[in-house]
Amino acid sequence: MKETTQPNPVQIAQDLPRLIERMHRRYLDVVRIELSRRNVVDLSPVQAVMLGTIGHEEISVRDMIERGYYLGSNASYNLKNLVDGGYVERQASVRDRRSARLKLSPKGREVLDVLSKLNIEMAEGLASTEGQGLEATFRTLRQLERRWTDAIRSENTDEEDFI
Repeated sequence: MKETTQPNPVQIAQDLPRLIERMHRRYLDVVRIELSRRNVVDLSPVQAVMLGTIGHEEISVRDMIERGYYLGSNASYNLKNLVDGGYVERQASVRDRRSARLKLSPKGREVLDVLSKLNIEMAEGLASTEGQGLEATFRTLRQLERRWTDAIRSENTDEEDFI
């Protein structure tokens, strides 16, 4: 009879950031394949994910960058391509002409619907028999995200104390 060993918590903690990064790259690959299958050739996987970040609401460019944790120049480049490709409508803010508001065009909403269906399909069957597997994983990842965010905020607050 083969002995099963418990996962080493230290090793899990060390491997978790790499696993999350690999998962993100794999997800972009899955999105790329789905876009290709649907003959969407003018949209990169990152740009498709940006459509999901915008979602069904109208948001500012700043909100989109913060929600998606995009780098400024990459976000600007990809956003320009989304606007030029007809996936996103960009309007100057009524209150501040330097600021822009974003919303998905009908073409962008079509891609978002495709991604939503893909995400649901990929998640099917991942829940345990009790129905808690996927939900528990989601909660754990959100807790980890909050810890990392708190650590960043704490560090930024400490830096500001020295200024």
